[in-house]
Formats: sequence, structure tokens, C-alpha cells
Amino acid sequence: MGMDSLRLRCLAVFAVAAAVLAQTGTAFAAMGQPSPWQTGLQEPATEVAEYMHWFHDGLLWIITAIVLLVLALLVYVMVRFNEKKNPVPSRTTHNALLEVAWTILPVLVLVVIAIPSFRLLRVQLVTPPSDITIKATAHQWYWSYEYPQDQGGGFSFDSNLQPDGQPRLLAVDNEVVLPVGKTIRVQVTAADVIHAFAMPSFGLKIDAIPGRLNETWFKADKVGVFHGQCSLICGQNHAFMPIVIRVVSEQEYAAWLAQAKQKFASTSRTPLAVAARGDAVKAE
Repeated sequence: MGMDSLRLRCLAVFAVAAAVLAQTGTAFAAMGQPSPWQTGLQEPATEVAEYMHWFHDGLLWIITAIVLLVLALLVYVMVRFNEKKNPVPSRTTHNALLEVAWTILPVLVLVVIAIPSFRLLRVQLVTPPSDITIKATAHQWYWSYEYPQDQGGGFSFDSNLQPDGQPRLLAVDNEVVLPVGKTIRVQVTAADVIHAFAMPSFGLKIDAIPGRLNETWFKADKVGVFHGQCSLICGQNHAFMPIVIRVVSEQEYAAWLAQAKQKFASTSRTPLAVAARGDAVKAE
């Protein structure tokens, strides 16, 4: 093989690699859904999700430092204390300084990890005063959503997988529509078995349990369509329970609300407040 031919092949390989990287970069830019060949987290759309990403990246640096330190210690021990250099093995059985060090250092690392971890848990689990409340009920294998009467809703609808929709296995026939910049309280339960309501771009995941009303919240700071799924194996068609939340401006939300009242009027079920009280009684 000539040198020129080898150079051409190398250039071709580099060109293909650059194209793949460019495509991957574009994929990472896609908001609200997973992308082909994606290796990182989805782009955050809430402050909680941004906090989770920061915590994840910080842990990655800490873990990398620990792995490198352990690797360096192993290499040092193998080189410094091998049989050739130490034909007579050491009989040391105790080193107080070393034992204190390998006890105190891990404790300090765990404290450094624990402080932001507890803060993140508190932010996720303590729901602030909300602007809008919706209820999500999981079924085998679809979701039902209810909008409260006292907040301009008073209707409910089912959200099923749209088989021919895009993105594949993530599109639904009826999307949840909510306004940007508002604190949304999500009450989650299930009608049959245990499910889980998850929206990665919001940093949101909570179990949907029959007879129990769990609660979570989010405040989207970006307009767009965001995709999630049931993230707890719930039966044969578990993979066909997508969640789609469309975040729009307040004006668009008001217009959608007026249309939804008419569209879903004939399919509305028990109002949210009554259903919530019933679930609370069952949970007790």
C-alpha cells in the first residue's frame, strides 16, 4: 500500500469520525427526548434537573480521582514491594497513622458528597406553593390526566401511545399542556399495579402506587415538547406508556385550556379535588 493511499484512507476515517461527532453533537442539542448514540443526560429544562446534572458531573470527578488514587497505590505497592526487591517480606501488622488516614479520608469524601445530595433530595421532595395542580393516573398501559375545576380545568383525558408517531415509542395522542415558568404540582397514583412517572428533562421521577397519592413538582423554564416514560416494569406493554408534556406560553396555555374543555367535556371523570380526597382516605 502506497503512502498516498494510506493518507487518503486516514483522511476518510477522520472525515467519518468528524461526521459522527457532529451528528452526536446535534443529537445532544435535541431537547426533551433521548437521541441516538447519546451517552450523557438529556438537556435540563428545570432548575432541579440542572442541579442534578451539576451533582452528577461533580460525582464523576470525585469517582475518577478515587479510582486514579487507588490505581496509583496499587502500582506503587506492586513495584515497591515485589518479591525481587523484598526477598524477606515485612511482618508489619499495624500502622496507626495509616489506619486513621484510610478511615478519616473516606468519611470526609462521603460528607462532601452527602451535603449536596441531601439538599437535592429536599428540593425534589418538598413541593413549593404551586400555580397549577394536575393528577396523573397510571393504567396498564396508558396514562390519564385530570385538570382541576378551581384552576380553570374541570376535565380529564387519557393519553395513549401513538404507534406511528415520532419519536418512536414516545409520541402520544393527547399531550399534557402546561405553561412555562409556573410551578406545577403533579399528584401521581395508579389504578392497577405499580408504575412510575418519569420525565428526565425535568429531573422528575416518582412511583405511581394503587391506593396511594404521591406528589412531585416541576417548574419548566423552557418552551418545548418533553418526553418521558413509565420507568418501572409494570407488565407486558410496559414499554408502551410514554409521557409527553408540552410546555407553552401562558397565552397558548389559556387558548389550549379553552379548547380542551370542549374537547374532553364528554370524557371527563371525577373532579381532581374529589379524587384526591378519595385517594388520601384510601392511603390512610
